[in-house]
Amino acid sequence: MKLSAKLNSPENLLLAMAFIMPLVFSVWMALLNNFVIEKAQFTGKEIGILQSLREIPGFLAFTAIYLLLFIREQKFALAALGLTAFGVAITGYFPSAIGLYVTTVIMSVGFHYFETISQSLTLQWIDKDKAAHFMGRMLSAKSIASLLAYSSIWLLMEWLSWSYQATYTLFGGLALTLTLLLALSFQQFPIEAEQEKKLILRKRYWLFYALTFFSGARRQIFVVFAGFLMVEKFHYSVADISALFLINYVFNWLFAAKIGKLIGIIGERKVLRFEYIGLIILFIAYGLAENATFAAILYVIDHLFFALAIAIKTYFQKIAKPEDIAASAGVSFSINHIAAVVIPVLLGMVWLINSSLVFYVGAGFACCSLLLSLQIPLNPSQGTELRRDEVLPVNAQ
Repeated sequence: MKLSAKLNSPENLLLAMAFIMPLVFSVWMALLNNFVIEKAQFTGKEIGILQSLREIPGFLAFTAIYLLLFIREQKFALAALGLTAFGVAITGYFPSAIGLYVTTVIMSVGFHYFETISQSLTLQWIDKDKAAHFMGRMLSAKSIASLLAYSSIWLLMEWLSWSYQATYTLFGGLALTLTLLLALSFQQFPIEAEQEKKLILRKRYWLFYALTFFSGARRQIFVVFAGFLMVEKFHYSVADISALFLINYVFNWLFAAKIGKLIGIIGERKVLRFEYIGLIILFIAYGLAENATFAAILYVIDHLFFALAIAIKTYFQKIAKPEDIAASAGVSFSINHIAAVVIPVLLGMVWLINSSLVFYVGAGFACCSLLLSLQIPLNPSQGTELRRDEVLPVNAQ
């Protein structure tokens, strides 16, 4: 059954998929540590292997372009979303090391392929002058889904005493059903430019690749070390960390779309310059923090800054050949995951010497990003990828 013409749009499909993914993935993430310890008797060795296996499909995200030889991007995105849901749904039935390794890989393959193709479709379907605002709306939708997932877990498991198996099955099955409904309800939307079906690394996209790498490094410092700081140094409980996450999601829900709209108005260079200067200050403040409340404020601000990274994607949308977008989305995910594997290991050793040094290194990454962002022109376009390429009026800043 197809939707009405008013609802049957690429924008609504992207928003619906953006809602379903965190609805199911947040459940997997929220329950993982407790599930593997209580039901599978994991030690640090097994959880380390599991997390490494989870990142491998991110490295291989570039292979998505070869699968597009056999399946259209829209169908691919829905299939990947369904695979993620299936992987989560069966997780509770395999409470062993091997079982969890397999279900994690299944889930992760779907997750990383979906994120790659979703980014590609967004940059192809949404007009350049509306893309930043729309990506902000997508972040808001993701935050609403995450809030719903976390609150539902609390209700089902704390108050109704549901099992891990039942909770995984419910959310995985719900996401799978919703994905099937999307596949049946939305028409096949056209792609204006036929996408390249081969791996693409273009010299003129080097700035996008570099910004993507340092963005991945910055994300790892937040995901791995900022939360760890809260627990190790400031003794935050599980409830405290959960409360911080809920605050982060509420802020994204309320402000992400507005931030996206602002990016569209003032431009990528100014936004990224503001973000990286802010991150330099933020990371130095992490290193100096001695107060738990002050650290929590930094944590919330840090998470809110993620919305500004939309500007990297819209910069690429403006400079890229339309037919390069799908292939480049896969490459950018792979570049991002180079940092995801290397940074935690190296900085984990630094942490043993002095935890503050980790955040000072993060400030160094932000400095590199700031220098790179200064190369972005005021009005990026094909042929005007770098600041040196543009011809500006005399009064241009």
